[in-house]
Amino acid sequence: MDSIEEKRVYGDREGAIEGYVASSIGVVRVRVAGDTVGEFGLCDRCDARDVAATDDIVAIATGDDVRVLHLERGADEREQSTDDAEGSDETFVATGFGPAVAVGFHDEELIAASPDGDLATLSLEAVDDSLDTASLTWNTIDRGDLGDVRAIDGGLIGTENGVYRLHDGHLDHAGLAAVRDVSAAGVPLAATADGLYKLGNGWMEVLEGEFDAVAADPRTEPGQLTRAHAVSGGTVYAYGGVDVHDGNDGDDASDENDSWHAYDRSSEPVVGLGYGETVYAVTKRGTFLAGTPESETDRWRSQTLGVGDVTGLAILSTSG
Repeated sequence: MDSIEEKRVYGDREGAIEGYVASSIGVVRVRVAGDTVGEFGLCDRCDARDVAATDDIVAIATGDDVRVLHLERGADEREQSTDDAEGSDETFVATGFGPAVAVGFHDEELIAASPDGDLATLSLEAVDDSLDTASLTWNTIDRGDLGDVRAIDGGLIGTENGVYRLHDGHLDHAGLAAVRDVSAAGVPLAATADGLYKLGNGWMEVLEGEFDAVAADPRTEPGQLTRAHAVSGGTVYAYGGVDVHDGNDGDDASDENDSWHAYDRSSEPVVGLGYGETVYAVTKRGTFLAGTPESETDRWRSQTLGVGDVTGLAILSTSG
């Protein structure tokens, strides 16, 4: 395995953003600018099962607890400890939730799910204000018959028993079954064991097959879908644009597949997707992918991170 204790740098570029990759050995922070991968390194050693981010808070679900990294606070600490190399590292801190399998953000709250399907929320204001994580209070949600929770995004909870919507501290069952991933931005999407669905006048199937992951650009306006991707086995599908495998313009695609098309095929399963200036992805075996292939011969720019058993990717939210 490649060493990631020694950070590798490919140069600074204006407009760089950060991504966080969750894996069984810890969290890797990756700096990217467009489709160029820059510095990356292990920033927290743990069994990370899921990861989510806003513009200044990163949360991870681990086998011990939900842990958070407050980026603005970390920046202040770095400025105050420039002579202390160890003190300059950003640190994830425990929140007292206990073992978790999924995390997400919605309406100024952090949402977490336990291995038993218990759900709770934590005010982001409390996270901002508290320096003593022992004082944080999680608010339990009446979960009903959720079953195993597989994913959280916005107010959507994806479970073995379907999609649930969270509002005002309550859950409503929204349909489907065997849900593996959800995306709340723009138009709600769900990846399930028997197809990819979008929410319109009820759930409508847009692609057949077993889907494992789905994501849409978080900057998408409500009710619209611009950039979105979904994963089925070794194939990544994209919404709109050009089909790199047959040259068809997405605008000319039939209504039957709702302008979704094969975007990339790989022997490495993609387990996480994210958006910035371009599209980012990470594979289960720890390859970070960046870029937008424009023809069948084009490939993602890739960088091996030196970790395996990857479980997710979060790109820091950006405005505009």
